Amino acid sequence: MTIPNDKAALKKILSLQGDKTLWAIFFILIAISLIEVYSATSTLTFKSGDIFKPILGHAANLIVGFVCVWIFHNIPCRWFKLWLPAWVVFIAFLLFLLIFGNKVNDGARWIDIMGIRFQPSEFAKGALVVIVAILLSAYQTNKGTDKHAFKYILVFTCITCGLIVTENVSTAIILFTVVLLMMFFGRVPLKQLGKLLLVLLFSLIGFILLAKVLTTEKLIEKLPFLHRLDNFVARIDRFTGGSEADSTKQLTSQDFDINKEPQVGHARIAIAKSNILGCGPGNSRERDFLPQAYSDFIFAIIIEELGLAGGALIVLLYLILLFRASRIANRCERSFPAFVILGLAMLIVVQAAVNMCVAVGIAPVTGQPLPLVSRGGSSIMVTSIYFGMMISISRFAKKREPEAPAVEPAVADNTQPVAEEATPTVVNEEEYQK
Repeated sequence: MTIPNDKAALKKILSLQGDKTLWAIFFILIAISLIEVYSATSTLTFKSGDIFKPILGHAANLIVGFVCVWIFHNIPCRWFKLWLPAWVVFIAFLLFLLIFGNKVNDGARWIDIMGIRFQPSEFAKGALVVIVAILLSAYQTNKGTDKHAFKYILVFTCITCGLIVTENVSTAIILFTVVLLMMFFGRVPLKQLGKLLLVLLFSLIGFILLAKVLTTEKLIEKLPFLHRLDNFVARIDRFTGGSEADSTKQLTSQDFDINKEPQVGHARIAIAKSNILGCGPGNSRERDFLPQAYSDFIFAIIIEELGLAGGALIVLLYLILLFRASRIANRCERSFPAFVILGLAMLIVVQAAVNMCVAVGIAPVTGQPLPLVSRGGSSIMVTSIYFGMMISISRFAKKREPEAPAVEPAVADNTQPVAEEATPTVVNEEEYQK
């Protein structure tokens, strides 16, 4: 008699439980990723001489991502608080990066341990989101979050973002933005958030001015942990026009040389050549000239091959993800899982928005991949873990009981037949007194 029960339990574990919409978004994104990355890896195919090697490696990463989703969607969401001690490990890795990290594009973002190569910053982002959710739920009151939670959130956030910003400015900015949004939706006092925004605004202006001075005076090499500052300033200058933005300057052919900024130039050509339906999967031409076409600028290739309709589909998928996560958060009885799923969804969507804005030319180049679509290892694995955690919350988090509908007073309906009233009985006064 126990065998059928065991089989039923095993079948339940192996099946895909939880919110079907989140599962659908996950599978649609990885399907688009397989098609578009296979098309965009033409340069890697040429270098390797094997047309299947680049896509097989990417498919293996997507399979690992699916396994991560399946594992984490079977873990009850109450265990996600273990990310708090894991945060200490990720911080240690980030500290290790400052000294021993492998340089990739002049940035130390990767760590190799026993042949496994990963980015600690990707894991630290999710850990910080969970920590902020723990603090917001622990200090939650009927009038909002207690003001004492603000300083604790800032301590964890500044430590994490401070270690990330030395090698990856855009990731630190995205993570800090998500924490701000979580505090806003967590009802942290607006007075505290307003003061923080003012401090951030003046700090950002001062940082940019100081960076320009240090870059101009060639002092960056003499200061530790600022080797990426000149790259940051150069990207800002290229995006805004910098000192070259002079209306009286005589333009020459060099000002229109696409090789000065090949990423932005070929991405804009790819988008300009598209139409409603694009040139079709595998027919892109700019993929052969666009550096990182399979990673940072995959959205430009998607628009070129799938047209504006394909680009709109990608945007819609991320918006549905955010909307669905907010609906699930609204139904959670406890605040911790609600803050976790909302924070993870915003982390994915904000990163996707930054990547798409860079591809269409309305934001400076940042090097952020498109979640679950761009080619990568750590990015796909961590984003898949986020999806697994969100699906777990939709599955295990205790749901809020629906409010009973208010009972309205009965109103007589003149169209319905009315029962005949009983004829009052006439009682004699003498009998009544008896």
